[in-house]
Amino acid sequence: MIVVNDAETETVMVVSEEGYGKRSGVEDYRLTNRGGKGVKTLNITEKTGKLVAIKNVTDENDLMIINQSGIVIRLSVAECRVMGRATQGVRLINLAKKNDVIASVCKVMSAEMEEQVEEESRSQWNKANEDFQNGLAGGNEDKANDGNPDDESTETAAPSVDFE
Repeated sequence: MIVVNDAETETVMVVSEEGYGKRSGVEDYRLTNRGGKGVKTLNITEKTGKLVAIKNVTDENDLMIINQSGIVIRLSVAECRVMGRATQGVRLINLAKKNDVIASVCKVMSAEMEEQVEEESRSQWNKANEDFQNGLAGGNEDKANDGNPDDESTETAAPSVDFE
């Protein structure tokens, strides 16, 4: 089950165990009540295999697909076109080994967005580290601990850094 926050920008991405996947619009799925039989989202055949993952994605997301033999690929969601609800989909990953199946699928931020967040995080860390170094060099060298255990004047607290 997925929770969709914005039906206009988000789509439903499904991946099968044989490496097939597709995107469908949220409006293609009807609402079901208690006791309903569900809604078909993927045409399951021997070629596609069983459903492995269902994710709500936007064009800005990437998918990390991992198979059981350990091969990992990163796929931009925007590269996979939006299709009808009950179709087979397209091949997302070529499983070279016989009896190899998809082990896991996760949604990650796009590579460009990841680089931007990493750069912001690095600059915040550098600023916090610089502030911490300035705090150590600025006022604590003339304060000496006279051996009194209650004297906390030489202790400095590390700055709180939020890396989100």
